[in-house]
Amino acid sequence: MNDHPHRKPTRLRDYDYSRNGCYFVTICTKDKEKLLSYIPDNVGEGLCALPQTSLTQIGHYVDEAIQYMNTHSPGVSVLKYVIMPNHVHLLIEIARAEGGHGGPPLQNIIGQFKSFTTHRSKTQLWQRSFHDHIIRSQVDFDRIWEYMDTTPLRWANDVYFSIEP
Repeated sequence: MNDHPHRKPTRLRDYDYSRNGCYFVTICTKDKEKLLSYIPDNVGEGLCALPQTSLTQIGHYVDEAIQYMNTHSPGVSVLKYVIMPNHVHLLIEIARAEGGHGGPPLQNIIGQFKSFTTHRSKTQLWQRSFHDHIIRSQVDFDRIWEYMDTTPLRWANDVYFSIEP
């Protein structure tokens, strides 16, 4: 008998994740450990209340991996990203040339990203899977862009926030 809990599939059934389009991806650290960045308690205060995060060394590896994707992954662009203390949000566009063969599926892109950052940080960095949302309209795109812009400001109310270190 299998003692492992049954996991619900996380990808949309029968959807081709290598097709042209934009995807909003959230990847959480293992056990939601705050390993990637630090957000000061007073974020959002003052005249220039811009959301600021300070990256840890591991956060810099994550940033490096994102920059690498943008310059070395044909047909893959990270349009926007935010590195939070225990998760990262990515807005990824897959755009292969007209008539070209399929681009890398989103699962492969994220798998390579997780593998690189785990190897670089020398720790089991990520949870097993990731959350994705297929962007289907300009309104959806704009809403996610705004969400990513303001995520650090809402950190204390974030679903992934915890007081524990």
